[in-house]
Amino acid sequence: MTRSFRLCAHLSFALIALAGAAWSATAIWLHLDGFARPAALTLLAAALLLAGRARMRCRRLGWAVLAGTALLVGGWYMTISPAEDRDWAIDVARGVKAEVSGDLVTLSDLRDFQWHDRDEATVRWIDRTVDLRHLETVDMLTSVWDNPDIAHLLVSFGFADGQHVVFSVEIRREADEVFNELGGFFRQFELVLIGATEEDIVKLRTNYRKEQVSLYPVTLDAAQRRALFMAYVGLAQQLEARPRFYNTLLANCTTVVYGLAQVLKADLPIDRRLILSGRLPEYIEALGVLGGNGTMADRRAAALITAKAQAAGDTADFSAAIRAH
Repeated sequence: MTRSFRLCAHLSFALIALAGAAWSATAIWLHLDGFARPAALTLLAAALLLAGRARMRCRRLGWAVLAGTALLVGGWYMTISPAEDRDWAIDVARGVKAEVSGDLVTLSDLRDFQWHDRDEATVRWIDRTVDLRHLETVDMLTSVWDNPDIAHLLVSFGFADGQHVVFSVEIRREADEVFNELGGFFRQFELVLIGATEEDIVKLRTNYRKEQVSLYPVTLDAAQRRALFMAYVGLAQQLEARPRFYNTLLANCTTVVYGLAQVLKADLPIDRRLILSGRLPEYIEALGVLGGNGTMADRRAAALITAKAQAAGDTADFSAAIRAH
């Protein structure tokens, strides 16, 4: 074996060992606390040193120790499973549930909070039965709180009687948790589908969190509107039957909706704008289903509803107010 080849082999071993150790240490730090955390980190460091020493004696023995450590950490990590019965934050305490009877869908645990500030609300969970024959509109709402390239996605379904049901795929935080992107990669948060009224979920973002919220009409025919609504119903039923983890990259508010939208078009293109969710309007426009007139800049300007929502205050018809021209 040439010297350069041996050097590359040692370097490869070191990089794989260090990358695995970094991943394992992050998972341990996020999921263990108390005495278990330093104990597990100490064992991980000892295993890494042992693998290095074994590597100096015998290449295969070093790889065997590294593989054994990976199996032990991986086996522990796979025991971390999503749960339904934690002490949840009030806004994600219940995921929406759905029962279907022909054209009628009964939604329960539909959130209809009256917010007093960004954290405090009068809690109200309601039931509502909707008739899919009277489903008339679909609107996409994007909510930006900092980086304009990153937005939260909500989808609002409008019915002939003027009522709207909004679906939002969100992280399910525990009462004492604060979301962080890193934890979203390491099974720290569950996934929840929130069903809510616009007076709750939109007003929370516009009036209390002071986010820049935009509302874009999506042009779908009756069959497509129904299919998309039923895709959300299916997700609600799946999550009720079996909890799932949120993932910052693979199972977030945008990528989950992309999966749902495939009921409309099975070969929807994968696009970087699914990650840079603030650019979703351009993605929807490229698919030919974004409503409105004028240039994309015109439609973005017309879509902003934060000022309208704040001006509407406690008006009786909030949904009409945020759609007023």
